[in-house]
Amino acid sequence: MKKKQRGIQFGLVLIGFFLIIATYFYFPSIKKGEILKDQSVNREPQKNEGIEQSTYFENLEYKGLYDLDKPFRVKSKEAYILSEEPDIVNMKNMHVILYLSEDRIVEITSLKGRYNKENYNCFFDQDVLATDGETVITADNLDLLSAKNIMKIYNNVNLDNATSSLQADKIDYNFETKYFKVSMFGDKEIEMKVTQ
Repeated sequence: MKKKQRGIQFGLVLIGFFLIIATYFYFPSIKKGEILKDQSVNREPQKNEGIEQSTYFENLEYKGLYDLDKPFRVKSKEAYILSEEPDIVNMKNMHVILYLSEDRIVEITSLKGRYNKENYNCFFDQDVLATDGETVITADNLDLLSAKNIMKIYNNVNLDNATSSLQADKIDYNFETKYFKVSMFGDKEIEMKVTQ
């Protein structure tokens, strides 16, 4: 009987060692390989416009939740993180998809932008296009401030939907109240056209 118990104990110890090796060495290498397959990473520092880069990415995508129940995706064809700002991801061809309540989906694109990994804020620059399928907004700049549930759109703003069009210098949009606050820089007047 003692020999049989020793054999069982030895078998259990071998299984335990196998599980430890698989958990800490084999499975992490598989997951790392899958991540690197989806996005190309260059760990060597590169120079871009005279700035030292710590990490360069291609086809980068972040997924997450804001307000605990609303998913979002941030994608970019090219991105880099500077060593002095590790929470800021600088992106080219930035694309954000927000899944809001009531099955609304907002898509925002721009040629350049920045994404803050810590607070989920996004800053879009150059040829900004935002749409929810009904309303289309174009501008030079758009700041998506997730902590405040506010979108600030400014510089050459054009808003078009089925019943109206609007040109302004700045629009603030609150996701909770669904209200726009439209303003101009200086003493200029807002240009708005409403059709029925």
